[in-house]
Amino acid sequence: MRRRLFCLAATSAAAFALPAVRAVGGAASAGTIGPDGVDWTRTPVRLLMVESPACVYCQAWHRRIGPGYAASAAGRAAPLMRTDIDGPWPDGVALARRPRITPTFILLDHGNELARLEGYSGDNSFYPLIGRMLTQVAG
Repeated sequence: MRRRLFCLAATSAAAFALPAVRAVGGAASAGTIGPDGVDWTRTPVRLLMVESPACVYCQAWHRRIGPGYAASAAGRAAPLMRTDIDGPWPDGVALARRPRITPTFILLDHGNELARLEGYSGDNSFYPLIGRMLTQVAG
């Protein structure tokens, strides 16, 4: 039996309100704190989780990974930010393309997209995949 890896995002008028390349405004510059309280100087690398309340895979991630993420090596290297797929989007985030799948995990540096993981395939693969993303962008 095949396991589903993601939820398709609902297509709505709101889904097309954002430009394809930039989610909101320009990229955040070093040393800025956005209106949403993101201090990119103190913690320049973040993991943005794009989710939907109806997504069963997002709910599974929150049950299985969420409670321990902040204490993990990945969570210390890239603290989690969350946003709904329909917004509002964190100010100053620049994305390569608009997410269409939930959950989507986007590694950000000063608000700029570095890498992306679409879908949640389960407990055993999440940390290795995120670790690989962190390693690839580190060097």
